[in-house]
Amino acid sequence: MAALEFRLDPGSGVPTSQQLVQQVEHALRLGHLQPGDQLPKVRDAVASLAINPNTVLKAYRELEIKGLVEGRPGQGTFVTASLNQVGLPELAKLRRSLLGWLSSADTAGLDVDGMAALFASALRDFAERRDSGAADDGSVRVA
Repeated sequence: MAALEFRLDPGSGVPTSQQLVQQVEHALRLGHLQPGDQLPKVRDAVASLAINPNTVLKAYRELEIKGLVEGRPGQGTFVTASLNQVGLPELAKLRRSLLGWLSSADTAGLDVDGMAALFASALRDFAERRDSGAADDGSVRVA
């Protein structure tokens, strides 16, 4: 597996430690990280991101509390669990389908923020319908 490289979005409004947690969780869901993989060492993350070591430690502690990683003294922090819900071939097929949708949205004139808003709205509607057992009527709601 390729090493995880953290990236920060200072304009997101999401605390830095939470951004790190989210990136590890996303990598786990997408199969980019597997049990046994090592997270970036604290000193390496601090050097590449120019952040306080306590921020990285806070993120790693939260991941440890969630049961996703474990720290090994003198060795680093290692993945102990997976969040990957479907196999990699299925993920690849879904990704291709999503890229097709994004291309259609681009052709229709949506910018990235518009795509994100439409996707988030559809995802919310899907989750609500799935939880209530209702069918999808295809309408667009803004919430």
